[in-house]
Amino acid sequence: MKAMAVFAFSMAMAAGADLAAVKAEPNPERRAKLAIDHANEEVNAAGKAYSNGDARAAMAAVREIVESVDLCKASLEATGKDARKSPRPFKRAEMEIRELLRRLKTLENDFSVDDRPAVVEAEQHLQEVHDDLIQQIMTKKKK
Repeated sequence: MKAMAVFAFSMAMAAGADLAAVKAEPNPERRAKLAIDHANEEVNAAGKAYSNGDARAAMAAVREIVESVDLCKASLEATGKDARKSPRPFKRAEMEIRELLRRLKTLENDFSVDDRPAVVEAEQHLQEVHDDLIQQIMTKKKK
C-alpha cells in the first residue's frame, strides 16, 4: 500500500514538473525519462493553448519540447554508457521521440500556415536527435 502511494506521488510529481525540476534530477537516466515525459506534456499544452487562441503560449510550449528533448539527449550522454552495449534507455528515448514526432506532425496540421514554421523547425530538430540516437545504438565505437 505504501509503495502504491509513493508511486502515485512520483507520477504526480512527474506530471506537474517543470523543466527546472526535471533538470534537478540527479540520476541521468531518470532525468532523460522525465525530460521526455515533460516534452509530451508540452505537446498537450501547445495544442490546448493554440486551440484556445493563445499562439504565443503554444510557441513557448513548442520551444520547451525542443529543450526537453535536448535535455534528454544530454542526460543520456551524461550516463557514460555505450548505447550499443546498454541500449535500454537509449532505445526508450528513441521510441518516445518517434512518438513525439508523430504528435508534432498532428499539431503542425492544426496550426495555421503562418505559425507552422516553428513546429516544422522543432520536428526537424527532433528528427536529428532521433537519428543520432539510432546511430549511437547501431554503430560500434572505434577503438
